[in-house]
Amino acid sequence: MRNNTNLSPIKNTKPIALYSSKQIYVMEQAWFAEGYNSFGLMKQAAWQMTQQIEQIYERKTVSASHSTNTNVYHRSAYPHRASIWVGKGNNGGDGWLIAHYLQQAGWQVEVITVGFSKDDFIIDDQSVTSKNSNNGDRDSSNITDATKALQIALASNCHYQRFEDVIGHDDADKINLPADIYIDALFGIGLDRAPEGAYKAAIKAFNNFTQQNNALAIAVDIPSGLVASTGEVFERIAIQADVTLCLITRKFGLHTKDGTDYSGDVVDIPLIPYQKACQQTVSHHMIAEKNAIQAFEPVATLLTAAHSMNLRRQNSYKGSYGHVLVIGGNRVDGSQGMGGAAILSAASTMATGAGKITVACHEAFHGSLLTSLPDAMTIDLHDISGVEGLIKQASIVAIGMGLGRDEKAKALFINYVQAAIENEKSIVIDADGLYHLASLHIDNHKLITELREYSTDHRVCLTPHSGEAARLLEQKVSKIESDRMQAIKQCAETYGGDWVLKGAGSLVLEQEEGKERVYVCNVGNAGMATAGMGDVLSGVTAGLLAQQDLSAEARSLHQAVLIHGFAGDALVNQANSDTNTLLVGQRGLQAQDMPAAIRHVMELMIV
Repeated sequence: MRNNTNLSPIKNTKPIALYSSKQIYVMEQAWFAEGYNSFGLMKQAAWQMTQQIEQIYERKTVSASHSTNTNVYHRSAYPHRASIWVGKGNNGGDGWLIAHYLQQAGWQVEVITVGFSKDDFIIDDQSVTSKNSNNGDRDSSNITDATKALQIALASNCHYQRFEDVIGHDDADKINLPADIYIDALFGIGLDRAPEGAYKAAIKAFNNFTQQNNALAIAVDIPSGLVASTGEVFERIAIQADVTLCLITRKFGLHTKDGTDYSGDVVDIPLIPYQKACQQTVSHHMIAEKNAIQAFEPVATLLTAAHSMNLRRQNSYKGSYGHVLVIGGNRVDGSQGMGGAAILSAASTMATGAGKITVACHEAFHGSLLTSLPDAMTIDLHDISGVEGLIKQASIVAIGMGLGRDEKAKALFINYVQAAIENEKSIVIDADGLYHLASLHIDNHKLITELREYSTDHRVCLTPHSGEAARLLEQKVSKIESDRMQAIKQCAETYGGDWVLKGAGSLVLEQEEGKERVYVCNVGNAGMATAGMGDVLSGVTAGLLAQQDLSAEARSLHQAVLIHGFAGDALVNQANSDTNTLLVGQRGLQAQDMPAAIRHVMELMIV
């Protein structure tokens, strides 16, 4: 797996608009409706991808020469070898044209076809499209763009073989198709199910050959097997790309769920000014204005940089930066309890910069809490009147971390959330708090309606992972994971508030000026898949909300997710390690390591 970690939390990177497959189809049709030729666009796409492929391979070769401690770049006397795997759709058409252009550039190319019959390669001289034709003619009007591309490649003598013939040999398991670079043009953005038959076998073979030959794997538009609109990969059958050449606009699925593991580095090839296509569509009344705006509105925004923060005013005190009340760390009868959850949340709250903190936890954990956090204040979780009094004093209430799931804990949750609503406090709900929220929804408890209405003009942040979201929505985890975008929107509709659906490419949904905005946070790493990380995020969220001196963007939920992810990245990336610091690494990363990294990231963000 590639390590794409970047440790610059405020690097000069613009947010990137993400779109669904349906939206991209609308963009293309709007462009063609203006009179632009679809095959001309295919040729332009293939040509630009060919230039990118050569540059990518050149960089790899130069990098390899540097890794052998030499400053001399030796150009190979042999032609570079490219293996282009094509399906029968337009994505395959791109592949045929890339093969044609690479061969013109001096590459040794071989096209591996999947799903083709032998008759598909018979070229009818009467139907071969002229390479210079813009609009097509009477003879070629019924020929698909993919077929035109195939004909051009065959006319230029590009070598090809059918994958079905390759695997049909008795010794197929011993066959190798050596190349320096493998190009995936099997499926495009229309795939929404698991690849089957020869396609499934081809994807496995493609990945095996790439690994055997230590070659580059480049995907055309999207890795085959990855669903462009959701990021789902079925049965782990997808192209493992080093680079994805993304056409027209960035696809949502490249950056969430499985997309983060399969897409590699994403290179944008815009091709058309789709914003102009939107304007033309509306002006020509092709579709209603409202529908056109929705069609071209990004489904989400990819974030790779956090908002900067200003220096604090010298004339300030602890009250200037808020008081966070963490409610959790219970000890249910018969168990040792989960005091660590509240401690981790509290430590992260302080590391983020909150002025002061009180932890309402079981009295059995007060000693442990004060040993690890002597700057925190404590109160017994079960002292209802005392805790409700502190809710009145606090700026932020964060509840649920280690709270417990029995009926006593449920009653505490109801009391304290209602008290927070009555006193108009910002609320962060996580872990066992989400468990109780789901139970209350099943019970049709009035708190659900109260919380949803309260969230329309007060900050309420909820931070589930997929398992918690599944319970909140009374669905299976697999259903949540199959469409994470739909899941987070349904959570917001049902309960109100701002949401993060944690996972690879965490989704954040925030209510901004009466409108929902979804963000994909492209930070964090697999080492953060460990106990307590969610408690840390709840602390970061509460700590930012408490600091009224920060801008609205700097106190947002997506900012908290970015800081959390950058802190995790700082602990596993070699670039952050010096000769006096041991690198933690992904497999050894623990939640208790995070507060120090959070302080480090917060300092880097000050400008």
